Amino acid sequence: MDRSARNRRPRLLTEAEQIRLDEFIDGINYSDRYSDNHYEYRHVMLPKGMLKAIPKDFFDPETGTLKILYEEEWRGLGITQSLGWQHYEIHAPEPHILLFKRPKNYQPPQQ
Repeated sequence: MDRSARNRRPRLLTEAEQIRLDEFIDGINYSDRYSDNHYEYRHVMLPKGMLKAIPKDFFDPETGTLKILYEEEWRGLGITQSLGWQHYEIHAPEPHILLFKRPKNYQPPQQ
């Protein structure tokens, strides 16, 4: 993962930004999981209109696509998944599609 393609630290949404995004939450779609020998993957499809409501500093100014998001950031956008998922890529031809992975057979840390 290219660390320069993300914010230095998680950028949390303001209350006003969250309210603007709330209307899109029900339109978020999640793929089935698929895997290779090391990771399981899934992609998350945001409603295309949602991209216009996401704050500009979530986007890479050079590519115009979303930056790689920290867990706090993607959860703040309304993406809900079990623990262990990492946002690792944007599908540039379709910038509303976010790619996630986690180690195969992931077990969350014991509390």
